[in-house]
Amino acid sequence: MAFELPELPYPADSLEPHIDSKTMNIHHGKHHAGYTSKLNVAVEGTPNDNKSIEEILSTLDMSNNALRNNGGGFFNHCLFWEILSPNKSEMSEGLKSAINDSFGSFSSFKDSFSVAASSQFGSGWAWLCKHPDGSLEVCSTPNQDNPLMPEIGCGGVPILCLDVWEHAYYLNYQNRRPDYITNFFEIINWEKVSELYASN
Repeated sequence: MAFELPELPYPADSLEPHIDSKTMNIHHGKHHAGYTSKLNVAVEGTPNDNKSIEEILSTLDMSNNALRNNGGGFFNHCLFWEILSPNKSEMSEGLKSAINDSFGSFSSFKDSFSVAASSQFGSGWAWLCKHPDGSLEVCSTPNQDNPLMPEIGCGGVPILCLDVWEHAYYLNYQNRRPDYITNFFEIINWEKVSELYASN
């Protein structure tokens, strides 16, 4: 079963001015495409060949760098495109309640997430994850690691993520990662995040 690069769920220029179309086209068409093709090479002819990406990552041998980097890169970007939208949307009451219960307020959650994204040294990701009891956790991971993998230090199912690799923002923001993080909150698809919260 070959993994396929998903289509963007919106035009590449539709997130402007928050994320420019040139960045989107390179990020999706070059970076994500590269992770996808290398993931297929890494799983071909192995017991992982017929597994879902979630199954592969949750039982990953962390010393398998080809699978760790490319499997993570594939999954992380698939989620990232899904939770962005050019259209404003509202979060569900369930997600809103979970955020208030876990962080005290949406403002406190936003601060925690922004700190996780801005303090991740070098390349990596910031995450909002749901635990089995419904509680939420914010964390960050280096490179293409994600919370589904063993021994990462933050758990649960990721329902929101932000790519803080420089290729995700440098053409438009240069070294102004905090501005990129602030603008990310303008294009979150809260309807999709709510759907992921409810289904995991």
